[in-house]
Amino acid sequence: MPFFIGFRLNGDYPCGKLSVRQISVNIVILGPGAIGTLWATKLSTSGHNVAVWSTSIDHHMSLQLDELPPIQFDNRDIVSIKQADLLLVTVKAWQVKSALEPLKAHIAPETIITLMHNGMGTADWVYDTFPGNPLLLATTTHGAYKPTKHQVMHTGLGLTQIGGVNRSGKQCHFLQPVLQHALPEVTWCDNIEHALWSKLAVNCAINPLTAIFQVKNGELASEQYKNQLTNVIEEVFQVMNACSIPIEKSMLESTVHQVIRATAENFSSMKQDIYYQRKSEIDFITGYLLKQAKIHNIQVPENQALYTQIHHIEQSWKSQ
Repeated sequence: MPFFIGFRLNGDYPCGKLSVRQISVNIVILGPGAIGTLWATKLSTSGHNVAVWSTSIDHHMSLQLDELPPIQFDNRDIVSIKQADLLLVTVKAWQVKSALEPLKAHIAPETIITLMHNGMGTADWVYDTFPGNPLLLATTTHGAYKPTKHQVMHTGLGLTQIGGVNRSGKQCHFLQPVLQHALPEVTWCDNIEHALWSKLAVNCAINPLTAIFQVKNGELASEQYKNQLTNVIEEVFQVMNACSIPIEKSMLESTVHQVIRATAENFSSMKQDIYYQRKSEIDFITGYLLKQAKIHNIQVPENQALYTQIHHIEQSWKSQ
């Protein structure tokens, strides 16, 4: 039985009254990629019962954070899914539906489902498919990459923001100290959509350009990308404004350029996806922006061009 069920009264989650040290949460990480493995190892070393669910058919998975001793996790264990208090979904946005659908019959209605991936647009399907579950969205700026299948390198400290989507999800603020204790900093957002849009804006600016030109993030500070960046940010600002996301354009520009400087030596996830000929998250980053622009009848030619270029690159692999 999920840990939190015993503490639920009339649909409420009063677990925030407990101290972090009193809570040992049953957690399943769905998709132990770089970010998923980072959270799996951090949550495990913080004393929680953590299992993973990956595409590997092995019943156990050994995962290593940096040069620390590897940790053994149960993998693809149905009992862990059924008993999960928290299902942290860290697959790529385009994998969310195919990853969750086979598990639908095994996920308890009290299990908290938290989506943590680049881009937007997956929450509606999850909300409709799991109407009784608390649903949270999360975004993180932690840097991580996997030099091998079973090791993750934590390359940069960041901020994780979480917030509820539905009524029961909005009651899950007690998760903030649980996650904060494992991997700070973590903040609870009453309006998580604003945080997600800010992250989307950064991703729209950085990811497609670094992927198309196969450059590190810091290269975007050079003069040759100035006009494209300016146009992308202007278009994103117009769409955010139409979607009632309050932000000053100067603040949006400052945020994008700050991230470019702070992650100058990093490769964006989309740059890596294109390099390794893997399907990117373009449909849930720039693609989501294009859908919102269409709804509000806003022209976004720069973003449309970048979206088309990424799709052309992906299509070209099929003819090789």
